[in-house]
Amino acid sequence: MSSKNDLKRRMGYLIFAIILDAAANALMISSNMGSAVWMASGVNISTLIHVPYGTTLFVYAILVTITNQILLRKFDGHIFISNLLFSLPFSYLVGFFTWAYGPLHFPQMNIVVRFLIDIIGLIGVSAGTSIYQRCNLIQHPNDELAYLLRFKYLHGSAGWGQLFSYTPPVVIMIICYAISGKILSVGIGTILAMFIQGVIIGWSDKLIVPSLKHHLRIGKTN
Repeated sequence: MSSKNDLKRRMGYLIFAIILDAAANALMISSNMGSAVWMASGVNISTLIHVPYGTTLFVYAILVTITNQILLRKFDGHIFISNLLFSLPFSYLVGFFTWAYGPLHFPQMNIVVRFLIDIIGLIGVSAGTSIYQRCNLIQHPNDELAYLLRFKYLHGSAGWGQLFSYTPPVVIMIICYAISGKILSVGIGTILAMFIQGVIIGWSDKLIVPSLKHHLRIGKTN
């Protein structure tokens, strides 16, 4: 396959993955059974400071983008710009899909149905993340964080990379709870995402579009 055709192919998968990931994250939020960890953290910050959810996610993403540069121990312009390019449409797509699911009244459904919706959302989030990580183009700074930890510090382990990357959002949710006395969008789905999302991403690498390969532009530390 020519490099031009390969780029077009990867661009197509990237667009699909961004939409899939946003729609799946919104599905988890709307199920009211627990969002993915970063999304749940964003819900709590948004509610605490009374800022629109999409805007909160974008500002959140900027801060994580800066953190990624610190972890790299040097400035990587490609990663910095690509993180921001991904974050803007993704943040507002999550807000759009959450709004679009409103008329379906997921929170009023049977708890078993809501749990299944949440699991479908988690699988969708993991699959979308796996696809756009392997498109070799751009990715969300939250996933870039897990990616950097996975390949630069944790010997390629998707599970450990994802788990360690959840430290910042968990700390922020604890702070939000200490201030407001309540925790939002946290449930069984959040716990499952914390411990098995990385594993599902690893499976997706092998099972979903396996011809897409990881780009290893980063090296391990000494």
